[in-house]
Amino acid sequence: MSFFRSLLRSIHLVGYFVVYGTELLVKRPSTREARADWLHRFAASALHGLGIEIEVTGEFPSHGAVISNHLSYLDIIVFAALHPCVFVSKAEVATYPVLGWMTTMSGTVYVARGHGDSAMKAREGMEAALKAGLPVVFFPEGMTSDGTGLLKFHGGLLGQLLAFDSPVTAAHLCYSISPENGPDVKVSERVCYWGDVVLLPHIFHFLGLRGVKAQMRFAAQPIAFSGDVAHRKRAAREAWAAVAELGEVGRGTEEVHHF
Repeated sequence: MSFFRSLLRSIHLVGYFVVYGTELLVKRPSTREARADWLHRFAASALHGLGIEIEVTGEFPSHGAVISNHLSYLDIIVFAALHPCVFVSKAEVATYPVLGWMTTMSGTVYVARGHGDSAMKAREGMEAALKAGLPVVFFPEGMTSDGTGLLKFHGGLLGQLLAFDSPVTAAHLCYSISPENGPDVKVSERVCYWGDVVLLPHIFHFLGLRGVKAQMRFAAQPIAFSGDVAHRKRAAREAWAAVAELGEVGRGTEEVHHF
């Protein structure tokens, strides 16, 4: 049954790409706000159509930056479905067929490690997004993982944000799936996308899963960094601790929203 579910949902997903990709091609939104709104509508519609639920604790900040752990290509869709925002992503994403064009058109800021001019362009892109009133979302780990822990955080982009004096809010994301999928089907393998896994087969298998739920937590307040732009490594450690704490703390009495 999972094969036919994967096939049917693949067709639905292609349909969303066609509909929203055509809109993007025809309208070609010129402002960052319009591009972020397009991605927000596309992501929200796709997740709803695929039956993927989002459970949110806390509030998506309306401005500043959001940092999170990174588990899958699905992370971007989840964040975008919750609120119009701008992403900072590795430059390789821009070369992906179809997806690269759509992420570029949606206003994604790309970073190529080891290229000084790329860092400067990323700084300019983030500053422009923040001035436009759009939250900037990025993943300081720099790569995805299986969700068993947090990788080391890189401090480069955090240093840029400290230079802007921009608030940085921690978030933590995890996924769960229905027991109906079977005891051998694991989130770390079927939802998380990491290591040498091939993209398209992973997406096909993912689409066959039952009861996928994304659980998102946002910190109540921005991170209170103890240093300035000259202390990027310290900022990275403090940001890591803030995200790790969210992953360990229970919901308590905080309000939980379902999408």
